Amino acid sequence: MAYAIFKTGGKQYKASVGDKLDVEKLEIAEGETAAFDQVLAAGEGSDIKIGAPTVAGATVEFKVLKQFKAPKVTAFKFRKRKGYHLTKGHRQPLTRVQVVSINA
Repeated sequence: MAYAIFKTGGKQYKASVGDKLDVEKLEIAEGETAAFDQVLAAGEGSDIKIGAPTVAGATVEFKVLKQFKAPKVTAFKFRKRKGYHLTKGHRQPLTRVQVVSINA
């Protein structure tokens, strides 16, 4: 099965057609389609194309399924014997996408 390795939001993802991925938030409405153009590698088996740094003309088309926030991550700072306690929470905004096609 063909796959592609692409880059978005400072991270790299490996995906095949039909895969659902959670990526850094994209400013695209739910239900719309778009494409990732920073494809680092695409193909299957011995027929894989590897870019330097990207594969020219390759795209990964996707459909936005959902905009949501990840579960809360808690950061707790503490200094013993000083009476210092600090709690912070963070929820990362994410976008769930489904890969529609890979054009290499």
